[in-house]
Amino acid sequence: MKYLLKIFMIIMLASVLIFSFCETGLSKDTLKGKLIIFHAGSLAIPFKELSHEFSKLHPDLVIEREAAGSRACARKITDLKRPCDVMASADYSVIESLLIPEYASWLICFATNEMAIMYTDKSRFKDEINEKNWHEILLRPGVEYGRADPDVDPCGYRTLLVWQLAEKYYKAPGLYDRLIANCPLSNIRPKETDLISLLEAGELDYLFIYRSVCEQHKMPFALLPEHINLKTESKKDYYNLVSVEISGKKPGERIVKKGAPMIYGITIPDNAPNKDAAIAFTSFVVSKKGLEIMKKNGQPPISPPSIKGNIKAMPSELKGYVH
Repeated sequence: MKYLLKIFMIIMLASVLIFSFCETGLSKDTLKGKLIIFHAGSLAIPFKELSHEFSKLHPDLVIEREAAGSRACARKITDLKRPCDVMASADYSVIESLLIPEYASWLICFATNEMAIMYTDKSRFKDEINEKNWHEILLRPGVEYGRADPDVDPCGYRTLLVWQLAEKYYKAPGLYDRLIANCPLSNIRPKETDLISLLEAGELDYLFIYRSVCEQHKMPFALLPEHINLKTESKKDYYNLVSVEISGKKPGERIVKKGAPMIYGITIPDNAPNKDAAIAFTSFVVSKKGLEIMKKNGQPPISPPSIKGNIKAMPSELKGYVH
């Protein structure tokens, strides 16, 4: 009986290990070389954790991550022709508009977020700010606030969309122009996470950033109403009432970006140098464990993830994770 029990326990342990490896795409020690990942600044902390956990399965694989504004990440591929295995954007439409179909064929929508206003214990009027009066607080004399560059980072154009929506929601004509005028160029940076150091140094009182980043950095923040925070799918028609112009594919070209709920996207460029590792890592990101890591870091997952683009071109290893 003891012998049979021991055999049963061994079989059960083997089954658990096999399931664990299948859940992440490939078994341990099968991948080597270098994996190059370009990702949005707001994905820095969750992707650091994802990379750490993925490295446990593939210790011979060297992972190189580069955080930048999502549009800057895309430009590294299209303009600078830099090698990239995985590209993850804070806005799936960056991949859709800048990479597909010339540089990538498909993308997976895998997580969401919302806009918020980060501050510190030293910020002026921090004890007063809330979702009803934030726009009045920011326009008070002496208050400094920052935002990301809309031509480089989705958080930048999303901030401008929030300001336009706020003008409608609060019925405050001219609010958008006043917010623009009171945020000088010195308070604008290529990506939203670049502004955190200015905030901590006291050069800014507030900055527009994703809620997940506030939570990841354990910083205080003011929430925004659902009508303007770009979070809620049911409010997409309202978000769609506003738009901003941002740079297009070609030099000097301008395109219109309309308001929409936030959806993160991930893809593998068609010429990825380490395709096997890229497929395995992307599988890990959209696996149950990967999406749990995203959720833990304040970025609610889309479960199951959805696909856009040429479904036929998607690696077969990924198709089981999406709908």
